Amino acid sequence: MSYSPNGTRVISGSYDHTIRIWNAKTGAAVGTPLEGHTGMVLSVAYSPNGRYIASGSSDDTLRIWDAETGAAVGGPLGGNHGSVWSVAFSPDARHIISGYDDCAIRVWDAETGAAVGNPLVGHTNSVSSVAYSPDGHHIISGSYDSTVRIWDAKDGAAVGVPLEGHTGSVISVAYSPPGRYIISGSSDCTVQIWDARTGAAVGKPLEGHTDWVRSVAYSPDGRLIISGSDDRTIRIWDAETGGTVGIPLEGPTDWVRSVVYSPDGRNIISGSDDCIIRIWNAETGAGVRNPIEGHTDLVSSVAYSPDGRYITSGSSDWTIRIWNAETGDAVRKPLEGHTDSVRSVAYSPDGRHIISGSSDSTIRIWDAETSTPVGNPLEGHTDSVWSVACSPDGRHIISGSSDHTIRIWDAETGAAVGTPLDGHTNTVCSVAYSHDGRRIVSGSFDHTIRIWDADTGAAVGTPLKGHTDSVRTVACSPNGRYIISGSDDRTVRIWDAETGATVGDPLEGHDDSVSSVAYSPDGRYITSGSDDRTIRAWDAETGTAVGNPLEGHNDRVWSVAYSPDGRHIVSGSSDNTTRMWDAFPYLSIRPTSCTSIHPGVCTKPGNDGWVRDSEGGLLYWVPHAYRTGLHSPAVLTVPLTSPNRSISLDFDDFAFGTSWSQIFKSAPS
Repeated sequence: MSYSPNGTRVISGSYDHTIRIWNAKTGAAVGTPLEGHTGMVLSVAYSPNGRYIASGSSDDTLRIWDAETGAAVGGPLGGNHGSVWSVAFSPDARHIISGYDDCAIRVWDAETGAAVGNPLVGHTNSVSSVAYSPDGHHIISGSYDSTVRIWDAKDGAAVGVPLEGHTGSVISVAYSPPGRYIISGSSDCTVQIWDARTGAAVGKPLEGHTDWVRSVAYSPDGRLIISGSDDRTIRIWDAETGGTVGIPLEGPTDWVRSVVYSPDGRNIISGSDDCIIRIWNAETGAGVRNPIEGHTDLVSSVAYSPDGRYITSGSSDWTIRIWNAETGDAVRKPLEGHTDSVRSVAYSPDGRHIISGSSDSTIRIWDAETSTPVGNPLEGHTDSVWSVACSPDGRHIISGSSDHTIRIWDAETGAAVGTPLDGHTNTVCSVAYSHDGRRIVSGSFDHTIRIWDADTGAAVGTPLKGHTDSVRTVACSPNGRYIISGSDDRTVRIWDAETGATVGDPLEGHDDSVSSVAYSPDGRYITSGSDDRTIRAWDAETGTAVGNPLEGHNDRVWSVAYSPDGRHIVSGSSDNTTRMWDAFPYLSIRPTSCTSIHPGVCTKPGNDGWVRDSEGGLLYWVPHAYRTGLHSPAVLTVPLTSPNRSISLDFDDFAFGTSWSQIFKSAPS
């Protein structure tokens, strides 16, 4: 696989004999497959100017393609030399090099396709990988003969002696961006760093993979190394220290044959024998999912089912859709019945029903299993319904409308309960229940938030004032102590639910209106979606931003929601798509080595949070809040709770045993 120089395209070669071009941002296929090879495509590369694609195949040929049109440029190059295992362009795009089964490297004129000079001969087995140095002066090659060789790119002469150290075939080689170092991945399950000038090994091999290392690459800034392996994982390494960075990236269900960084260093792509190309966030290691597409107009509202298995979305295309939360696939046909935009969707607490509010002034109830309407539309509002919510006990539904009122409905019969809640002087665009169902909170274009008694409909206290523009969204904390709101004034505010007083300063960071806010299920984080096309996370206690904004939508974000387990966020946008995100960036916190704790400690921790030794003895316990990040005793990841802040585990004085109290030492005063 290879990124285009500008990072907008990804190309992949496959055993199905084709090359495909993909949109790097959306994952969508661009054009039709490039066809011409009669064997497996083993290697692909973009030219540095982005104009051409080169491919090598088991049909013994190298082909050049027009990157814009996908048309073949000239005829196939080579033949009768065996499979072409690797191809690469020179930095000036004038030459292409290829590694062959016949143990040789060949150089080609990228413009004419003519062979340049004689083959580079020296390896004693198939050449599996080739690359140019960043300055174009040298060529490196890796071979099944277990060596790496350096060649003079100008005359093809060998430079120095072969780089020896691997105990298995060298499958992949790459230069660091400045050209000072070379890395190689091998069937001996290791990655080795070499000094490009002297050929000496730099440090010990990078160990961690449990099967062949098929692909290696440097990050654009040269600080990190990535490797893909037959053990189905991708690993990230610190290029200076050789230490692992974070936990292995898991997801592929077969060998990982190719890994590469995006030109901006923000993403990693991997190609696997499971026929799937995956995109990963290079900073967090989170999978970057493709958008969920199907609506034909903006997605104004999204919600998770209580069991987390499904996502529901409402759109200005007048429909509601249900999606599989794991795969993103559509579940059954769209729910149709509204005669105008669907502005809000919500699930009943038991997950049996979906509630929707529409610009057609009605609320509808749907059977979540069959997607059929339940009863007649709930009618009473005289203008668009902007927001709907279900009470925690499932007995009532509330709705907010452009007619300036909130209405309460009997969820079973659909009958109106009491009279409308009057008080706002403009559109009520968001409504929510408190965690115990005793209070209703509403946000309005009149710049205020109001609290209501859910039983009587009476206003509780005075309006909450502080925003300087329309309040687009409100939500209540899981513990019932706080209310959050998002506004056209570009801020998120936190309020004391009991007193109505503001808590701390406004949360600032968005560059446009805040259209949706949500609490994480544990109440520790706040997430906000904005017209600036981003989603932001905040520490609910301190109000500080957590990590970087989530970017991917290419239009305003209308709605955000958490999965019930808090691990994912779903968003709906004016770009007509729904997206799923891993909830938070994670920091890797690890002791220096596992053996410094105990030789037998390296066992998978149990779901109960206890880390055990090899014989099952209890070593230490990790609180539930951090347990989702517990992957091994030597790698503990915890949510980033504030910028540049992390938690370290010091095992220098770690003691364990049946009589640990006898060897416990209190900290010095």
